[in-house]
Amino acid sequence: MKQIGDNTPDLLGKDQNGNELRRSDFPGRKIALYFYPKDMTSGCTAEACSMRDNYAQLQNEGMQVIGVSTDSEARHQKFIEKYELPFPLIADVDHKLADEFGVWGEKSMYGKKYMGMFRTTFIISPEGTVERVFGPKEIKTKIHAEQILAAKD
Repeated sequence: MKQIGDNTPDLLGKDQNGNELRRSDFPGRKIALYFYPKDMTSGCTAEACSMRDNYAQLQNEGMQVIGVSTDSEARHQKFIEKYELPFPLIADVDHKLADEFGVWGEKSMYGKKYMGMFRTTFIISPEGTVERVFGPKEIKTKIHAEQILAAKD
């Protein structure tokens, strides 16, 4: 998993509209790049709505929110429309970005093992280095944006 001080790629992936999304598209801004397992599920919806509800404050603090899951562009569009999300979602269908950040791996539910996304948020500096990592056990989906705001310094 990427650690504090690690460099991040400029090209992040394609958003819900099929457009390439780059870190350099947000000059002078930090990026809260949050990886989550799946659109329309309870925890992921709570996390996205926390980001939505605190989006103006995050933006005022110089931060751009970008969500990432392996869902398709079309599914992301539905998720954005249903919950009125004001930030882009990357369709990492081949989990390339998740692999690069080290958040794709074996998970287990009810004794069944499968590959999936570990809920993780990286705060990336305007220069492109990781400043803070929120791991799966640390993230509280309903108040995650508040966690980010509280840790901004």
